[in-house]
Amino acid sequence: MVLGFIGLFGGLALLIYLTMRGMNLLIAAPLSALFVTLLNGLPLFPQLAEEGAANFLTNYMTGFSGFIASWYLMFLTGAIFGKVMEDSGAADSISKWIVSKIGMKRAALAIVIACAVLTYGGVSLFVVAFSVYPMAVSLFKEANLPRRFIPAALAFGSTTFTMTSAGSPEIQNWIPIEFLGTNAYAGWEVSLIVAVFMMVFGYWWLTKAIRNAVNKGEKFIERESDHLEVRTNLPNPMLSMIPLLVVLVISFIFHDSLKQSALIIALTGGILSTYLINRKYFSNVGKAISDGTIGAIIAIANTSAVVGFGGVVKATPAFQEAVAFMTDIPGSPLIGGALAVAVIAGLTGSASGGQAIALPLLAPHYLDLGVNPEALHRVVSISSGSLDSLPSGGYVVTTIRSIAGETHKDAYPMFGALTVIVPAIGTILAVILFSLGL
Repeated sequence: MVLGFIGLFGGLALLIYLTMRGMNLLIAAPLSALFVTLLNGLPLFPQLAEEGAANFLTNYMTGFSGFIASWYLMFLTGAIFGKVMEDSGAADSISKWIVSKIGMKRAALAIVIACAVLTYGGVSLFVVAFSVYPMAVSLFKEANLPRRFIPAALAFGSTTFTMTSAGSPEIQNWIPIEFLGTNAYAGWEVSLIVAVFMMVFGYWWLTKAIRNAVNKGEKFIERESDHLEVRTNLPNPMLSMIPLLVVLVISFIFHDSLKQSALIIALTGGILSTYLINRKYFSNVGKAISDGTIGAIIAIANTSAVVGFGGVVKATPAFQEAVAFMTDIPGSPLIGGALAVAVIAGLTGSASGGQAIALPLLAPHYLDLGVNPEALHRVVSISSGSLDSLPSGGYVVTTIRSIAGETHKDAYPMFGALTVIVPAIGTILAVILFSLGL
């Protein structure tokens, strides 16, 4: 069993190491899963295992393909919605309007709020980062702030107090519905308190870190690649917000009857309303849909790669021992649920992947114990957004490297503080509040 635990956490360490070295997740994840397999003594292929027994190939591909089968249409509609918002200039228009109201002096706050509005409106997290990044560069340049904090600001506005909050159209808030029989607004009172806490505390931490860096002489360093095209002909920001409201309203209307499938209809409504309202502003709507489709495939493939890794992990005896330990933690069952989902999200590098693996195992156990499903929904949703942001996470790698062009060494300390530590504290607060009967 000791060797099994070494394989379990050694596999995660290997996945983080390979990712930080720049290896593609579609290669790093199965290699790391192979490491877990070998140290846990699992057969490599179904032909070498007893009928129906766990093996590397079957478990990896079942996890990989199962996640795609369940969530592809949500990734697709979310990515296309983000791209049509981007191509029409609606996302830029909303972002610039927010900046005009807040002012250049609060550059970081403007970026955080722009990301939060777009994320809570249903725009895919990856697309939000791509969309807001050019504005973030110009704001940080004008304010002469160190650019290594841009990824942290983008991620904080996208993946903390909005992604896992009640009512959010992001799938991290919708996956628990299938397993707990809840809705997207589960535990909204506690969710609101936790979201406000994360927003205030995280923003204080971010501005303090930026101020300290500036006082030490750090400043904005321009790059040749910063000369980004600036659009001048943008749609009305108020009209541009209508598609975001359409997504929220449709998901609210259908969330009880259609559960997680309501999100597909809501995001489709967002796409259609964006086109109808801003069609004269599109530069190339066909290309936007095509780019959105490709983006969805890449995003879900990266997530599925680590879910496949998790599929191998959960077949090992060491994993079963770890889950048994976490679910038997004395005190509130919410603590065990939060810890289990956070650890599995960390092992898989994905909040949605962590929930998809953990909840089928945990939900029946906790519901049988009489745990309030709404409280469990909110706690596991918030906790899934903590350890998912370890250095190997797909969103982490994409935002720091692909979008911002930074190194993990420079950008990850603040990125990790805001996306791992702040949600972890938020999870603790949620457990306390639910335990007090709120």
